[in-house]
Amino acid sequence: MTFHDTADRSCPFDFADALEFDPSLAALAQNGPVCRIRLPYGEAEAWLVTSFAGVRQVTCDPKFSRAAIVGRNYPRMTPEPIVSPESINVTDPPHATRLRHVAAQAFTRERVAAMRPAVDRVVARLLTAMAEAGPPADLVEHLSVPLPHQTICELLAVPESDRDHLRDCTMRLLATSPDARQDAADAKALLRSYFAERIPDRRRTPGEDLLSTMATAPVPEGEAPLSDDELAVLAVTLILSGNDTATCQISNIAYLLLTRPEDRAALAREPDRFPGALEELLRFIPFRKGVGIPRIALEDAEVEGTAIRAGDYVHVSYLAANRDPAVFPDPHVLDLERPTHPHMTFGWGGHHCLAAPLARAELESAVTGLLTRFPHLRLDVDPEEIQWDTGTIRRFPLHLPVTW
Repeated sequence: MTFHDTADRSCPFDFADALEFDPSLAALAQNGPVCRIRLPYGEAEAWLVTSFAGVRQVTCDPKFSRAAIVGRNYPRMTPEPIVSPESINVTDPPHATRLRHVAAQAFTRERVAAMRPAVDRVVARLLTAMAEAGPPADLVEHLSVPLPHQTICELLAVPESDRDHLRDCTMRLLATSPDARQDAADAKALLRSYFAERIPDRRRTPGEDLLSTMATAPVPEGEAPLSDDELAVLAVTLILSGNDTATCQISNIAYLLLTRPEDRAALAREPDRFPGALEELLRFIPFRKGVGIPRIALEDAEVEGTAIRAGDYVHVSYLAANRDPAVFPDPHVLDLERPTHPHMTFGWGGHHCLAAPLARAELESAVTGLLTRFPHLRLDVDPEEIQWDTGTIRRFPLHLPVTW
């Protein structure tokens, strides 16, 4: 068992050079699977686990609790904690099991398959509008931002008149500036109250939307139905997810394919390969900065030979795990023919993203639709001129000028 020195490694994790892998994170991973770090916000240092096996252990072992961070000033990337204390993202079994059981009913394989035509319609509408506007166009403005937001709003039955307001709130919540804390807290409260006000009506007169599905979902015998507040927090979690991974990855995948003409040409020749290639793109792309929500060790434990003491904060890096050479040979190489292996872009274990099937459907529809509709699509600027997000925890181009 290894005992590390307690010297903190200050980790702002603010690297935003296109889609290059954060060199500080790469160095931490190279030095060993577990290390000590200090993040920009929070009361203490934390352990950082970077290996695939170590991340898998921490995310599946009940000795490491997310619920235990509630009420604490835990180490994090943003001034205001992104998640609410009641969020499914900071719960442990059996409470987490209860929440996930309800939320999972909104994302069954059959329900996501039924959602796909709606996603395809949104994609077609957005691409038609981009074509009518004519080149050049900003792909972020025309596709990456509106598609996931419009899709999740449609699935939650959010009126069109409210969608810009909700989008603004989610962006305020993802900011990393020290000055943004109160604004982020206000935005989180607005999102929560917005959905809380609508849940009673969805219970009385449910529709086909996700909120109605969750509000009326049957619960196992002996368990209480979710409260209005729990459902509101679930809805906030969904709309945050809808404006995070998919939004970033549509732009990121388009950028990679537009700057790698051989890979793009290969997929154009064999479009049936895209679902497998998508998994490699998701593994390879560093879709966010740093780390997410930590856990607390409830008792002494050992991870990858390192002693973790009860009460210690433990962060995991899905980004580093996706580049673990023990699992992915030549991990820093994008290989669209790589044999499929589970990756950690959507998390792992009890907090694996429930909406991952929807995100995959959005990405597949968006990217294949884009390349089919615009076979001669190309960047309208030199890649070096593209500006990347430096103000939030996300990694994606703020604008992606294209022409055809």
